[in-house]
Formats: sequence, structure tokens, C-alpha cells
Amino acid sequence: MHRSTRGVQYLLVLTDYFSKWIEAEAYINIKDSMVKTFLWKHIICRYGVPYEIVTDNGPQFISNDFEDFCSAWGIKLSYSTPRYPQGNGQAEASNKTILSNLKKRLSARKGGWYDELQPVLWAYRTTPRRATGETLFLLVYGMEAVVPAKLNVPGLRRSEAPHNEELNSKLSEDVLDTIDERRDQSLIRLQNYQQLTARYYNSKLKNRPLNVGDFVLRRVFDNTKEEGAGKLGINWEGPYQITEKVRNGVYRLKDLDRNPVQRSWNIINLKKFYC
Repeated sequence: MHRSTRGVQYLLVLTDYFSKWIEAEAYINIKDSMVKTFLWKHIICRYGVPYEIVTDNGPQFISNDFEDFCSAWGIKLSYSTPRYPQGNGQAEASNKTILSNLKKRLSARKGGWYDELQPVLWAYRTTPRRATGETLFLLVYGMEAVVPAKLNVPGLRRSEAPHNEELNSKLSEDVLDTIDERRDQSLIRLQNYQQLTARYYNSKLKNRPLNVGDFVLRRVFDNTKEEGAGKLGINWEGPYQITEKVRNGVYRLKDLDRNPVQRSWNIINLKKFYC
């Protein structure tokens, strides 16, 4: 992110996998202590203890201090594959959504993104999503938010209910009676949407089969520390041998000295090596 007029530059984002609800906070820099505070303040104290958190491989997430914090709360901590942020697809989609909407609001005023962050999140939370057919606000709180566009629109919720306790209770009960059904329907829509997405992804992988025992080369990145990496360095290194298929398109590797390679790697950064 561009450094904002408030001095912050980094954005910490956490997304609920089912509802797609986003919590985000801006920081000058992000340390493991800040991630713990964010998780405690914005997630645990508001919504309860999450079952699992999937993060990238940033130092603030793989630190012993943060891992101990998650362990103490019984939170399963998982990591997306290095060099492939799409491996954590939900986080990647959330980041893309926030950045896209900030750009639309800011135009040339890139330094003003901090002041627009909360309005962008509010708009996202109160807009129906294609994957579920519902707003995030309804899926989380069981009732639609009163948005500015509806302030001058007559309706029971704003005209009669505030002055009639019995009617207000009846409206709330009616909404809450149907929320479980609407959440179930949203889950079905979400699963169908994910199946379509997975089918498209798998169709791109089927022509690049890799199996346990195969030898592969691993892509070298400009910012890696391996000898020879860089703009004029080699593009691929190895060979490595596949030791485990973690899931479709994601593998664990070992080098020729049988030393395991840290983290799992996505097939997009691997290519078969022919001895």
C-alpha cells in the first residue's frame, strides 16, 4: 500500500470463510504482537474463538509467539504455500476487493486510503454477494443493516417498530426464525460456487500431473536468498523429489540429500524434471 496521510502503510485483513465478513486494520508496520491484539480485539471478543486461521508465511504469522498464542486458544494455524498467495484464495479475494474499491474512491489521492477504509468495508458488508446471495451483515448478525439509502424509505422497521415494543419484538422474531434457513441456503450456494471454481482450477491442472516420487524443479524468485537468484540468475533450481501430495496441486518436497523443503509448494511454481 502507498503510505497514507496518517502514516500507516500496511493492512491486516481477516476474512470469515463462510460469510465472507472482513475485519481489517491499518498499521505503520505489522508485528506478531499486533496480530495477536487484532485477533483478540476484532475476532475473539466479538465473534468467539475461530476453529482455524489460514495465513501467508509472513514472519509475524510464523513466529513462535503467535503460534503459542493460537495454541493457547485452541486455534488451528495453517499456512498457504510460499510464493503463491492464491493458495489462500479467500485472503487473496478479500485483498483484491478492498484494493479495488479503495482505488475507485481515491482516484489520484492514493495517500487518503486510510480514511476510506471503513466506508469501503461497510459497503462490502452490506452488499449481497454472488457466492451466497446474501449480505455479509445478515449472515453474521441475522438481520439486514439500515443503510443510508434506506433512511428516507418508509417501512415498519423505521416508522412503527421503534415506537412499538411488541411489534419490534415480533419483527425480530420473524427474522430470526428464518435466518437458519437462509444461512443453509447460502451454504448450498457457496458450495456450488466453490465447486464451479474448483472445476475450472482442476481443468487447468489435469494436463500437468505430478506424483509422489517424481523429480521437479522449483521456481526461483527475485527476492529469494538462494545463490544465483535475481533478475539475471537462474529461473529454476533443483531437482527436488515429491514426498507428499498435500492436496490437489500442492506438494511437499525433499532435496537430493533427503532434507525436507520447508513448507509445501504449489504446482504453478514446479515443473517436472526428466533425469
